Amino acid sequence: MMQNSRPNEEAQPSAGLARHLGLFGTTMAVMGGIIGAGIFMNPYLVAERVHTSALILSAWVAGGLIALVGGFIYAELAARLPVVGGQYAYLREALHPGVAFLYGWVLLLVIQTGGMAAVAVTFAHYFLELSAWQVNASLLAALALALLTAINCLGVRAGSRVQSVMTLTAIGAIGMLEVFSFRRGGPSQISWRPLLDQPISANLILAFGSAMTPVLFAYGGWQTSSFLGGEVRDPAKTLPRGLVWGVLGVIAVYTSVNFAYVRTLGPAGLAGTMTPASSVMRALLGPRGGSLIASGIAFSAFGFLGQSMLTAPRVYFAMAEDRVFFRGVAWISPRTHVPMIAILLQGAWAIVIALTGTYAQVVNYVVAMDSLFFGLTAICLLVLRRRGAQQGAPEVDFRVPGHPWTTLLFIAAEWLVVASTFAHDPKRASIGLGIAIAGLPAYYLWSSKNRGEAGA
Repeated sequence: MMQNSRPNEEAQPSAGLARHLGLFGTTMAVMGGIIGAGIFMNPYLVAERVHTSALILSAWVAGGLIALVGGFIYAELAARLPVVGGQYAYLREALHPGVAFLYGWVLLLVIQTGGMAAVAVTFAHYFLELSAWQVNASLLAALALALLTAINCLGVRAGSRVQSVMTLTAIGAIGMLEVFSFRRGGPSQISWRPLLDQPISANLILAFGSAMTPVLFAYGGWQTSSFLGGEVRDPAKTLPRGLVWGVLGVIAVYTSVNFAYVRTLGPAGLAGTMTPASSVMRALLGPRGGSLIASGIAFSAFGFLGQSMLTAPRVYFAMAEDRVFFRGVAWISPRTHVPMIAILLQGAWAIVIALTGTYAQVVNYVVAMDSLFFGLTAICLLVLRRRGAQQGAPEVDFRVPGHPWTTLLFIAAEWLVVASTFAHDPKRASIGLGIAIAGLPAYYLWSSKNRGEAGA
């Protein structure tokens, strides 16, 4: 394991990265990494699996609490290691550089780029519905990815401003839906009787756990803001605060919009529509309402893409700095102070996935891998706390409430998703594991080359 190999990274950004992001930009990066198009569509999956108002809303509250614990964990990790690469750096310093490399490998090949391609195509479909343009959706998705790649090459401020505006627009669309649901929604369809749709039993627990899966997916993404540790002002304080405030904000948004869905449609109505946001707005305002929410979904998807394009290239940059990736990826533009090659690499690969139409399959492959690395990153906190106590390190400004129990609960929840994915979709989960394992030869090739250069 590596111990204190980079003691001065807290003071200086890496290799010329500029610390331009404050608390607002960091908080928007957290919220933008979570709020995507899914919250406008996916809640029907929860209502399909649990069938009462109480259970549906409880699933969203419970998912928010798990995300909040995750935000707490990453906030303390950010306070302990406020460096470029975030999650990659935590795995490198606490566990092993090889584990960190495998995370960056899967992030680039599938997790981040596959997710971006999927969201870009979602954006394209809604944009074409609004504009009635006769353009191929995959081509428009590729153009959107290319535009955001170019914007983020202009500097972290430019990328952050675009992402912040789009995130606020998405929140505004959700707020509009909630206001109209209360003002024009008629009698509430929420019923607190019965609280449960079946007696308390193992079957009920399994059903609730199944409902939690799309909830946890919807809450995912807060961790990507940690990648920006090298470009946040006073990161030991700003990044933890941004993580906590961002996750709390999303909990409020998600819980309130699902309350509006259930209030207007009822549990059965929510389960019966794959597009609850559009169904609610059409019911309240007719076709005009459908168009309004479609524009909100398009902005939300574009904002999520902006956040993804802004954050993840810092991981590939950190890998290149560690000499376990192509050295050119560590190049920083002297004019804009951003890792331009890393941004272009990510954008180009996401465009390839979008154009080939394989994005949906690719995302499914790595569900288990994403949750696996969540659990491993939480273990990093256990390791770093113990190491800090042994070395008499000074206390950090933020500590996880209820640690170690809350941390262990988070690990258990994430690895339950891993086990569930392998049980229910072993083929795709195994492909994800295979992609990760395929990174081992690449890691040993680069690391051995690095050792050879160092010994020369």
